[in-house]
Amino acid sequence: MTVQRVDLGVVDYERAAADMRGWVAERQEGRAEDRLFLLSHPPVVTYSPRTDPADLPTGMQLVEVDRGGYATYHGPGQLVGYLVVDVRRRGPVDIVRWVENGLIEALAALGFATIRRDTPAGEGSLVGVWTPDHRKLVSIGMRIRRGVTSHGFAVNVDPDMSVYRDFTACALPGVTMCSLSELAAEQGVSTPSEAAVRDAVADALGAA
Repeated sequence: MTVQRVDLGVVDYERAAADMRGWVAERQEGRAEDRLFLLSHPPVVTYSPRTDPADLPTGMQLVEVDRGGYATYHGPGQLVGYLVVDVRRRGPVDIVRWVENGLIEALAALGFATIRRDTPAGEGSLVGVWTPDHRKLVSIGMRIRRGVTSHGFAVNVDPDMSVYRDFTACALPGVTMCSLSELAAEQGVSTPSEAAVRDAVADALGAA
């Protein structure tokens, strides 16, 4: 799968959500190629309609979104990727598994071993990328509308991890969220720059 890479910098979440609707329409109408948008957001918690209100924090911007998954945090120090691709032209493909495997490849190139996990029925969502000891490093939530994907993933590079104490991420109350900076400290190596993470992710997902 080959996609066009688009770097956007820091974008307010609601502005990006509005733009995403336009990106999806462009792809559905054949006015744009498959694209991967790489960006970050000011602090915000987004959540799908099926999220339990008890899982949400107080005192932080909340935005309901039309994707899969549950509640997740976006903020500085995190790399967000929105994938807008036409899956109808690619034949049968599990887009979420493809993203998971691509991100695992990207993180391996940066020196970090990660895994994907299957989701037992009724136990929240294990979609994403995890450390071998089952800490969650990457959240993924996507939607397919008229054959075109939207939303995507968030890689914790070096965000404020204390935010995760204030809400239940991904409907998994017993899960510890982690970051590349924490993993790097454990390995005694330097945290990769956000630019290095962007490049590794783009390369692994075939984004030029």
